[in-house]
Amino acid sequence: MGKKLAVIALGGNALLRDNQAGTIEEQEKNATDTLNNLIFLIKEGYELVITHGNGPQVGNILMRNDAGEQMYNIAQMPIDICVADSQGGIGYMIERMLRNVLNRHGIEKNVVCIVTQVIVDKDDPAFRDPQKRIGKIYNKEQADILAAQKNWVFKEEIKSEGGFRRVVPSPFPTGIINESVIRDLAKAGNILIAAGGGGVPVFLDENNDIRTTEAVVDKDLASSLLATKINADEFYILTDVPYIYINYKKPEQEIREFLNYADALKYLNEGHFAKGSMAPKIQACLNFIKNGGRMSVITEAFKLEDKSYGSKITMEYEDDRR
Repeated sequence: MGKKLAVIALGGNALLRDNQAGTIEEQEKNATDTLNNLIFLIKEGYELVITHGNGPQVGNILMRNDAGEQMYNIAQMPIDICVADSQGGIGYMIERMLRNVLNRHGIEKNVVCIVTQVIVDKDDPAFRDPQKRIGKIYNKEQADILAAQKNWVFKEEIKSEGGFRRVVPSPFPTGIINESVIRDLAKAGNILIAAGGGGVPVFLDENNDIRTTEAVVDKDLASSLLATKINADEFYILTDVPYIYINYKKPEQEIREFLNYADALKYLNEGHFAKGSMAPKIQACLNFIKNGGRMSVITEAFKLEDKSYGSKITMEYEDDRR
């Protein structure tokens, strides 16, 4: 029997904590702490593809863009270049930290980072209703000027009175460029880092040429699609909670450790999961199971080795896992 292939989606806190300044030293330590937990899977015989978020990092790149234009008249780069920049920088950091972790455990494996383009539909409804907030907060006057000059769309920032942030579409991912390369390299025993930050969203025009778009793709949905496309056996989302909960943070809060597809979908439709945080993760897990995946897991990174932790979603209940 061949080795299992797993896609591991690292959450934002795997690299940067809320209370941190975001120095490279902090991010390298966080990455190392998280990656140490993957050694268990490697020793269990899993081949791995790692994906990651880029929220704080790409936001910082966009703000540097803005400052460079205002202070030095440096032309701003479009979002696709900024996402690609973040994939390269974060991927390099994860690769270096993981190589060091592997070295300390006496494990010899290649680690390869691929800057990944993710295909979206140029007619996706998200392009008519941009919602994803990116970049810095502007005042009303600044936002109006930028909207007129650059055709940007802004929404008022709830957490900042009188502040406005740019919003861009977040279309649904439909394909992964170089998916066969990622699959073949992973199944040959290499550890791949791919689809960082949801990948760079692109679409194919009438001539089948690749075109860019000012948008971002949800990292969990892109990771789930990648897992499906490379025929992964399992899909893990590492986040800041050990389990899936219903009635989260309410007196009647309950852990759901084992879920089948139907019950997880029911809880999602009933609104048990917050739209900006857990709901996309549940949807990503369901997409993977619906398209043939064996198991999705949502848990904290340091709980991986203890199989009693984490919530598992399968097509049917697997009581033998209890």
